[in-house]
Amino acid sequence: MGMTMTQKILAAHAGLDKVAPGQLIMADLDLVLGNDITTPVAVREFEKIGAESVFDKSKVAIVPDHFTPNKDIKSAEQCRLIRNFARSHEIENYFEIGQMGIEHALIPEKGLVVPGDVVIGADSHTCTYGALGAFSTGVGSTDMAAGMASGQCWFKVPEAIRFNLTGKLRPWVSGKDVILHIIGKIGVDGALYKSMEFGGEGLASLSMDDRFTMANMAIEAGAKNGIFEVDGKTIAYVKEHSAREYKVYEPDEDAEYAEVIDIDLSSIGLTVAFPHLPENTRTIDEAGEVKIDQVVIGSCTNGRIEDLRAAAKVLKGNKVHPGVRVIIFPATQKIYLQAMREGLLEIFIEAGAAVSTPTCGPCLGGHMGVLGKGERAVATTNRNFVGRMGHPESEVYLASPAVAAASAVTGKISSPEEVVK
Repeated sequence: MGMTMTQKILAAHAGLDKVAPGQLIMADLDLVLGNDITTPVAVREFEKIGAESVFDKSKVAIVPDHFTPNKDIKSAEQCRLIRNFARSHEIENYFEIGQMGIEHALIPEKGLVVPGDVVIGADSHTCTYGALGAFSTGVGSTDMAAGMASGQCWFKVPEAIRFNLTGKLRPWVSGKDVILHIIGKIGVDGALYKSMEFGGEGLASLSMDDRFTMANMAIEAGAKNGIFEVDGKTIAYVKEHSAREYKVYEPDEDAEYAEVIDIDLSSIGLTVAFPHLPENTRTIDEAGEVKIDQVVIGSCTNGRIEDLRAAAKVLKGNKVHPGVRVIIFPATQKIYLQAMREGLLEIFIEAGAAVSTPTCGPCLGGHMGVLGKGERAVATTNRNFVGRMGHPESEVYLASPAVAAASAVTGKISSPEEVVK
């Protein structure tokens, strides 16, 4: 039998002609990534094993983005530790306040990942870079330490689920709706330790921002990674952002999949994940009357420029409901600047929203938007577990930027069609 995209990439990086699901391999790494929560642990492990230097100063990236700007003394000490580590080891890709962004938006923007790469990151949403046709997955801090020292990581080759995409997205429907629909269909363990591989003629309907969102949430279905076939849109994005050489891996015609699932994009509607799991999905028509207290637009899932444009399209000429707080987080400084130049920030502020520096803070209930007891939020983030954004008796509803913005105006979960006339 042939190999899938993921299996081909892993075989090449392990120096093997062929790999099979379940096989244990040691593969070379193109990038090792960490953030302000996970890197301090990795640094201590790195020092514990007696490593004297990182394997390649250009292939390690550290992005303090969860509790930055530092919210307290503990977070300041975390960042001080990794800042000193980055300086002492002359790590080229260290991005902090003023240069920083939410890591999974910043890394592709900086051109640090290209098709065919193998990437590990001490953050579960490292699977985002599969949108570029790379194998990218989250690991623990100990694996990050070993990767920084050796430039290698061991993997168990995953089985794959093929998602054959057909049709075109309907108005207002985005990649967020597609991935929520898929997770609702297969469940939060539906792709457990499998590769979610996306292809088919329906790819043409998905922008790169759509694909980043979908790959980002592969982990919410339990997947080892998500990966997209490389097409003209991918190549155009890579050429715009990176000067690195890349290699496109296509699945063999006789590649073996654990399952093949057909997804007609034209049949997918606006979708919301109700508490307390991403699989608990309903279409907007099934949502009912759900009043809300807060809206968060941003995160590594939906803080890119297309996301902000969609939100601005809804908020323009409208006002945030008086009972709702709205916080908007552009995912990187570059996106922030572009949104400012396009007049999006003015639209947000005139509508009554607050615009913040790039940070992951509210997504994990860290800072800037923590929910109180009984409060409900519509968020464009990726997880809605119990207590995810604050009090254990608060609730998080996952939705696209368009739905989140519409809900901000009405004070309840709403379709943008209710607001944009």
